[in-house]
Amino acid sequence: MTDFIIEREVTGSKGRYVIRQDGDEAELTWSATSPTLVIADHTGVPDSFRGTGAGLALVTRMVADARAEGFRIMPLCPFVNAQRKRHPEWADAFAV
Repeated sequence: MTDFIIEREVTGSKGRYVIRQDGDEAELTWSATSPTLVIADHTGVPDSFRGTGAGLALVTRMVADARAEGFRIMPLCPFVNAQRKRHPEWADAFAV
């Protein structure tokens, strides 16, 4: 996995994690339903990022933030849910 610079952008109760590279953006969007529950809505990774591990990097950052800040993730996004299943060591960060 490449070392990506991941920014977290927050607007009210919604936000996203984003990686910018060569004019393209990979993102994981989320919505906070409470201070302790965040819904992972959608992961979008353009073709220019395919095979780089960008999607996994976005989910990994969200898990790290959930642990550090005390919220749990509801994986509505199919990609996030698939990563949750592949990484049982993340179980503490998910609300399922």
